[in-house]
Amino acid sequence: MSTTWSKLKKMLSFKSFGGPSSRNSPPSTPNQVDSGSTVSRSPSSVISPCSFSSHLSRSLSSRHRSTKKTCAICLGNVKAGQGQAIFTAECSHTFHFRCIANSVRHGNYLCPICRSKWKEIPFQLPNVSSDPYCNAAGQARVSPYHAPLEDYPSNYSRVLQPSLTTFSEPLQYSDDEPLLAISADLSSLPSSAHPNNVTVKAFPEFPAVAVSESVSGFAVLVGVLAPPILDDARYIDRAPIDLVTVLDVSGSMSGSKLDLLQRAVCFVIENLGPSDRLSIVSFSSSAQRIFPLRRMTDTGREDAKRAVNSLSADDGTNIVEGLKKGARVLEERHERNPVASIVLLSDGIDTYNDTYNHRRPQNQTSSDATHILEYLNLLPACIFPTGETQNVGHPPTFPVHTFGFGSDHDSSAMHAISNASGGTFSFIESVGMVQDAFARCIGGLLSVVAQELRLTVRPASSGVEIGSIHSGRYANEISEAGSQGVIIVGDLYADEEKEFLVNLSIPAFAGDGEGGVGRTSLLQIKCSYRDAVLKEMVHVEGEIVEICRPTTLSPIDVIVSIEVDRQRNRLWVAEGIAEAQQMAEMGNLEGAQAVLTNRRATLLSSASAQAGDGLCSWLECELTEIRERMANMEIYENTGRAYVLSGLSSHSWQRATTRGDSTGHSRVLTGGGSSSHSGAIGYNTRSMVSMISKSQNLTSLNPPDHVLPHNKSGSLTRI
Repeated sequence: MSTTWSKLKKMLSFKSFGGPSSRNSPPSTPNQVDSGSTVSRSPSSVISPCSFSSHLSRSLSSRHRSTKKTCAICLGNVKAGQGQAIFTAECSHTFHFRCIANSVRHGNYLCPICRSKWKEIPFQLPNVSSDPYCNAAGQARVSPYHAPLEDYPSNYSRVLQPSLTTFSEPLQYSDDEPLLAISADLSSLPSSAHPNNVTVKAFPEFPAVAVSESVSGFAVLVGVLAPPILDDARYIDRAPIDLVTVLDVSGSMSGSKLDLLQRAVCFVIENLGPSDRLSIVSFSSSAQRIFPLRRMTDTGREDAKRAVNSLSADDGTNIVEGLKKGARVLEERHERNPVASIVLLSDGIDTYNDTYNHRRPQNQTSSDATHILEYLNLLPACIFPTGETQNVGHPPTFPVHTFGFGSDHDSSAMHAISNASGGTFSFIESVGMVQDAFARCIGGLLSVVAQELRLTVRPASSGVEIGSIHSGRYANEISEAGSQGVIIVGDLYADEEKEFLVNLSIPAFAGDGEGGVGRTSLLQIKCSYRDAVLKEMVHVEGEIVEICRPTTLSPIDVIVSIEVDRQRNRLWVAEGIAEAQQMAEMGNLEGAQAVLTNRRATLLSSASAQAGDGLCSWLECELTEIRERMANMEIYENTGRAYVLSGLSSHSWQRATTRGDSTGHSRVLTGGGSSSHSGAIGYNTRSMVSMISKSQNLTSLNPPDHVLPHNKSGSLTRI
């Protein structure tokens, strides 16, 4: 017994802590050292319970007095200047960074000495000498990461920092990993991978107008259709992205919600390519960047997953701080990928910003609009431009794609954020739909084939004037006297269609037509955009839109174009939904349902609906679903408002969103991209459908442990 105690006493003595053999010995592995004790056990060392308790008490007391100079894991000296990085925890205990990072990597998140739970943990990257995140000795860098100087331009300077003693964020987020240099020979790609031009299309409302007639409000459908890309979203024929996920980790996200959110973000990580970069920001009462903007190589993906899986839920909800930090990541990055977006998910109301921390009061729509504007003014200008930043020529905003989770999130605020920034708002009603909702979003973001797209229309004949353009949330401008119209579309996903109605004034025909029938040229259509692969501007000119000018109209001349009628129905339904939503906010559900009923009747009597058009059938289902979600105020408050706002977001941008639980008419359709069969149904593109299918297949092979049930109102059961 005395021999055993002598060994234990020698191992734990103050003198032994400072010995050279301890400093030079390799650190103990987590399997050798228990997370709650620094005593190494040997099968040959046997101590009686009473003696061991007494000796351990004295030895622990000695250890606590010396923790400032001794690493409790390897028992080596932690004095500065010994060639090893030092980590000082928030509980004031000090360890070798490498030792404690290895312990944390194996799931030990409590202080080995005092057992307190750390909010900030050391994060160690793989110990590989070729990894740019390791130093020359192969030791992990402390986050944040700074690339080697040779990876930066010669005119870029930065201050080299000594080894950090805590896991802290930099003052500026210019520590993004350098972009992957790609010098691709497009001629070597398969023919199917070569980029095609965006297609311009146009359809007049009627094929003819009588020679003696002058018409105002004559509609012409003008649209663009993006080319396809290969199924593999990591291929070279699309623009690489910089993506920042801003994730709610407040107390209400604990349990199944956080588990499924982590799975969903890991799915996103797995489907990003080596040219794409990802940063992760989490927020509760405050916000922190838990992962810098790094390329998603094999190593980058593994490190990002570890960061996501380290998340825990606690405290309140501060959405504004989360977005501020996410915007800073994109604003302060040293290099920039062509596409940049923010994905925001939250399940609650922002409880830290008093201008908008409550549910909207009934019968106070104007007051609610004021609160929304005040809330948006708290956001960075790169998300919500105000004043001079709204002028043309300023840098574009970063689109924020928002995801409202469950029945307790603030759908009005989330919808306003997405609308202001150019993003979309999705309503995730069922907790099991988080991954599919993210899949739909990144299926689009990972398929950008055209950027800075502008559609220009000009009258092609004297006397023809542009009266108005219906472009939803896309900005449009009509020059003086209707001589030119411009629609600013921006990014276009592969296979994505955008359709707009241009209303014209047509004068009476003044010339003589050949064979008694003249022709009037209505519009010249041009499209310009930056090709995502070639990185150069492309100009596409469409065919001139013409109509006949007979003396007398034939029966065929008065048949409305199905394409124009379909688009008019879509706008008619979207306007009706917006009107009904305003009535519902005022508590007038009876009036809201009457508006929806009227719009449905008009829709069903239209030419395109009578012809069995698929989009009209989808719109009818949407109106029916919204009526059901406005049956009473309880249902509307729980799910109806969010469902309606996600639908309005989708129609405004002509871009797919997740609505509710994606059942019924919101199901995924695979017929996108064909104007003859209405590819606009649901606005899903082939890339979105492919990514959702991948998500669903993965879920079927590896189902989550827990999925929250629904209550009778259709909302999520609260945890």
